[in-house]
Amino acid sequence: MTLRVVLRESVLLKNQKRAAELREAFRDSGTKAVNIIGSPGSGKTSMLEQVIPRLSGIKVAVIEGDIATTRDAERIAALNVPVVQITTHGACHLDANLIAESLYKLNLNAVDLLFIENIGNLVCPASFDLGENLRILVISATEGSDKPFKYPMAFRSSQAIVINKTDLIPFTDFSMEKVIDEIQAINSDARILQVSCRTQEGLEKMAAWLKEWTLA
Repeated sequence: MTLRVVLRESVLLKNQKRAAELREAFRDSGTKAVNIIGSPGSGKTSMLEQVIPRLSGIKVAVIEGDIATTRDAERIAALNVPVVQITTHGACHLDANLIAESLYKLNLNAVDLLFIENIGNLVCPASFDLGENLRILVISATEGSDKPFKYPMAFRSSQAIVINKTDLIPFTDFSMEKVIDEIQAINSDARILQVSCRTQEGLEKMAAWLKEWTLA
């Protein structure tokens, strides 16, 4: 016997509808939303810790997604900005419904810029729209130079790519030239930023760009 499965509705359709509602809510409140994706250990939280204090005059809030623990949220809370924790208990990505539920804990009218730090993963988060205005992908020199072609959807769906931990390049076989070539082959419009949270390289430039984008 042959089993046939007919898909009558996209598995992502409900998420897409909720994401559209989120996008409208962000627009109505004047809030810009940024979805930050990247591998575990790429430096997403460290980047936020460095960038947020540089965003003077911008009212910032953060939604932190983690499979377990509140450790990243605690680090962000130390910056004295509103932060909401989402613990997925095993789910490998955030979705629009989880973000919508979290917004009840925030006053969007008092937020200019909302950072959503997604679960550490280069696969699932790339497929789920969170209603964001901007998607930033964070990779690090310690991950190797082959990530763009191995995870093309993550790079193709992001408007900005942050290459972090540039201070460690001399201690690895990481090739900046190769990574940039692969990124541009996949997504020629992506903004590429090189930073080091340890040495502060590139962070002022990144913060200035985010501030200008938020106020535009």
